[in-house]
Amino acid sequence: MAAVVSVTGPVRVLLVDDDALLRAGLTMMLAGAEEITIVAEASNGHQVLPLVETHHPDVVLMDIRMPVLDGLSATEALRTRPDAPEVIILTTFDADEHVLRALRAGAAGFLLKDTPPADIVTAVTRVAQGQPVLSPSVTRRLIERVASSDTGQRRSGALRHLELLTEREREIAVAVGEGKSNAEISRTLYLSVPTVKTHISRILTKLELNNRVQIALLVHDAGDPRP
Repeated sequence: MAAVVSVTGPVRVLLVDDDALLRAGLTMMLAGAEEITIVAEASNGHQVLPLVETHHPDVVLMDIRMPVLDGLSATEALRTRPDAPEVIILTTFDADEHVLRALRAGAAGFLLKDTPPADIVTAVTRVAQGQPVLSPSVTRRLIERVASSDTGQRRSGALRHLELLTEREREIAVAVGEGKSNAEISRTLYLSVPTVKTHISRILTKLELNNRVQIALLVHDAGDPRP
C-alpha cells in the first residue's frame, strides 16, 4: 500500500495528457489557484516515473488513452511504489471499464475533462489529503455497468482477502461498499466516528488497499462477506 500523502503548502501536480492543447488549457486554468502548483507535464505514460522521481508531485492528473504507454499501465506501475503520489484519472467517460481498472490499481478517483476549474482544484486538494474524489453513487454505477469476464475468480480472491478481517471490520467494509459515510456507519453500528475511521484505517492496512473506493470494489467482488 502506498503511503498516504501529507501535504503542506501548494499541492504539487504532474499533468499527464497527450493533448498539448488540453495540457496548456488546464495549466492556464489552474495557474491562478494558490492551492496548486503544476510542477511538470508529460505527453505519455512512459514519462511519468522519471518525472515523479525528479519533481516529487503530490498528485498526478493522468489521461487514460495515450501513445507509448497508456495511463492505466502508468497508474499501475506508479501505485506499486511505496512513495507514490495519488492519481486522479482524466477521462471523457463517467462509467468505463478503463476507469474501473484504474480504481482497482489504486487511483483516488476520476475527473471528466470538462470539469470546471474550481472543481478540479477542490478534487486535487482533497486527494492530496487522502480523500478519494469519487462518490459512492458513482462507484456503484461503475460497478453495475462494467461486466467482468472473471467474476468467479475475482469473488474467490476477494473472499480470501476479506477473511483477514474481524467480524466488525467486515461489517464496516460492507457498509463502505453500500456507500455509507463514516457518520452513517457510526449510527448504523452504534460506534463513534473516530472508531469507524480507525477500523477503516486497519482495513486498508490489512488488505493493502489505498482508499475506501478499493474497499467498495473488493466488497462488490466478494458478494456479501458478512458472517
